[in-house]
Amino acid sequence: MPPESPIELAEPVDREPARGILPRVQHFSASSLNAYVDCPRKWFYNYVCRAVEDPGSSAALYGTAFHAALEDFHEEFVHPVPAQESEMRERIRQQIAWAFERFRADFGSAVEFTLQLRRAQRTAQRYVGWLVARAARAPFTVIGRELSASLQIEGYDFIGYIDRLDKNDATGAVSIIDYKTGSIATSAAEYREKVRQFRDFQLPFYYWAREAEGDRVATLALIPLKDALLDVEPIELEVIPVTRDDGKSKGKRGNEAPYGTIPIEELERARERMGAICKEIMSATVEHFPVTKNPDACTFCAYVLACNDRPAPIENRFGR
Repeated sequence: MPPESPIELAEPVDREPARGILPRVQHFSASSLNAYVDCPRKWFYNYVCRAVEDPGSSAALYGTAFHAALEDFHEEFVHPVPAQESEMRERIRQQIAWAFERFRADFGSAVEFTLQLRRAQRTAQRYVGWLVARAARAPFTVIGRELSASLQIEGYDFIGYIDRLDKNDATGAVSIIDYKTGSIATSAAEYREKVRQFRDFQLPFYYWAREAEGDRVATLALIPLKDALLDVEPIELEVIPVTRDDGKSKGKRGNEAPYGTIPIEELERARERMGAICKEIMSATVEHFPVTKNPDACTFCAYVLACNDRPAPIENRFGR
């Protein structure tokens, strides 16, 4: 048997120069820009590669079902009044039960479904308590549920859906309501700081979308619906013409107050930043999508196992 011929190594091939990627994006959303700011690498995996189908979680299903229940609830209770409290409590119990039943098959187990349903029922009753108090303080009318929102910023199309739109019966001013079934800012000052640092574009987008439709938006509000053990206490920002330092932004509890203000100029800067991010993404000049420096962003990321550059959890950074 003749000896094998020696192996000849080929000449190394020149490395292909890095080049940008042009995503196939027809439109943007505030949540997609939030994802980009949170972690550009995750945005790349999710909106460009689409390599993994995220099956979701029980927490996500909880939010989906709760949103559906409230949409149906406010179709019936367009103008809530304190005299309807008992009726509203019974009706929302029915709406929560029906909404969760629609998604029963998507939960991982019967136990998981039951626990999330019970949490939603308790939280919904606290929601009605807040609703009654708010209606007594300032009567309002629900003028929109899951309302489509569209806006063009710097030539880029944005779309989204507003959970609820209210109009004050006395003044005609509009409030934008966003239901939150996950973790959110714990104070108005904290949320305003997120907007100021361009880490959250949801409510600024909704604000400009409704202003473009001719509304006079006076308030932006996040409604926490996560914890069944706590009363519902919204994080509310009154939109004001210019920056001011008043009791609403500090109040009795200082920066922990749930009520505050946000000047239009900060919402304008958020809109400008949204356009700048879109331009950066669509420029086809981004050669490398950096990974987040915040390990918390990796907790529920569907791509965590594929990301070798992900930051180590803080508790493990100095481990041996």
